[in-house]
Amino acid sequence: MSSRMATCCISCSMPDPVKLIIDTDPGIDDAMAIFHAAAAPDIDLLGLTSIFGNVTTAKATRNALRLVEAAGLHCPVARGAERPLVLPPFPPSAKVHGEEGFGDIPAEEPTGRAVGESAAAFLVRMARNHAGELVVCPIGPLTNIAEALRLDPDFARNVKRIVIMGGSLEDGGNITPYAEANIYHDPHAADEVFASGAPITLVGLDVTHQILCPAEDFAGIAADAPRLGGMLQEMSRFYLRFYESVGKFGGCSLHDPAAVIACAHPELFTTRPVPLCVVCEGAAIGATVADESGTRLPVEVCMGVQAEAVKQVFRDTLALLP
Repeated sequence: MSSRMATCCISCSMPDPVKLIIDTDPGIDDAMAIFHAAAAPDIDLLGLTSIFGNVTTAKATRNALRLVEAAGLHCPVARGAERPLVLPPFPPSAKVHGEEGFGDIPAEEPTGRAVGESAAAFLVRMARNHAGELVVCPIGPLTNIAEALRLDPDFARNVKRIVIMGGSLEDGGNITPYAEANIYHDPHAADEVFASGAPITLVGLDVTHQILCPAEDFAGIAADAPRLGGMLQEMSRFYLRFYESVGKFGGCSLHDPAAVIACAHPELFTTRPVPLCVVCEGAAIGATVADESGTRLPVEVCMGVQAEAVKQVFRDTLALLP
């Protein structure tokens, strides 16, 4: 067999890239996740939708556009919801991600602009256009996803999968003793999403707390990819200082990148099927718990992870960046 034919056979045997939209509130670990998706050969990034959380929706939209432009991507950004479905707005997580979202990196206006349709309308249209193929990866509060479901009930059937960074089943919370931040910031939206019947994978604190990146990892990323890896290293200094301020000295958790990696590498995670609901009032608001009504379909909750393998995928992919 000729080398040309062998190359063709190898390329033909590779699976198609995952068609992905990331719903994001950038955010330092959001930037890590988006740069990973930009470089990953097994991901076809079709767009970003913005949401409040780490920053306001206005800043999240600006930051998403900055990341798209920095990475040389030509994918749309759609501006999302400004506040939770029911609760009043929350102050952004400035102590974790900085006032502008990227640690000590100052604000900078992108040259591009968000598309004219809302995040929910964009998600609905893209899911319809890529029915059975589109994976949506929310790495912030789930308000845009709930609004997409309200706008088009077929959204739950049109998506191939929703891979959520959020919640936990056994590991407790990171913003309260019970709640993970993304779920806490719009528990009503999260509960609607879990009740929708859409195929869902939850990449929560049960696994992301097992994947730690110390300063040395970011130095290696910067050495491999001086421009964009260097940008991530600069952001990481602020993020790592926050972790140390709460007594965590082993590195920062790879929250959002882990969810994006799970979209293309589910084999690196083990899951448990559990119907979920969200506590929407009281001291435990935002907690993700097993639903006992018998009316909800199971969510694939990630309970185990090959942490070093996930980190290796992350490092190897970011090395492809400029």
